[in-house]
Amino acid sequence: MDVEPSSLPGAPGPRSGPRRRDRRGRGRRWDLIPPHLPGYRTRREQFDDTVADAGAALAERFPRRLAHLQVLVEEVPPSDPAPWEDVTVLLGRVLPPSRDHPARVIVYRRPIQTRCEGEQDTEELVRQVLAEQIGSLLGIDPEDVDPEAWTA
Repeated sequence: MDVEPSSLPGAPGPRSGPRRRDRRGRGRRWDLIPPHLPGYRTRREQFDDTVADAGAALAERFPRRLAHLQVLVEEVPPSDPAPWEDVTVLLGRVLPPSRDHPARVIVYRRPIQTRCEGEQDTEELVRQVLAEQIGSLLGIDPEDVDPEAWTA
């Protein structure tokens, strides 16, 4: 004897439209924090925006020399530093241009955020790291790259 699932007592019938509840009857899931509140964006997204804003401001300051510069964000520096680098934790790194890729500045999120207490400290340290790395790429002092980052 074959029994169809719809003929069992309490079994749902054939679906006629979109499902309005999940399988446990709780209803749809919504975001816990609405987009207009500050907690909606993660710390990673906020940090990426800070780096992008600081990089764009420096690219406007040197438009011809930094036209092809890529500013990247990585979580942590690699565990094997280059032979010429110190054994201290890196906050950023610059990779000069080559045939394969344009000049790149890499900013490491976790070491910077652990050194900062608030958003303003993070923004200031990001600007200093970018100024140091771009200064080494262009061969000029970091204070000349972004003078406002060093006045505090």
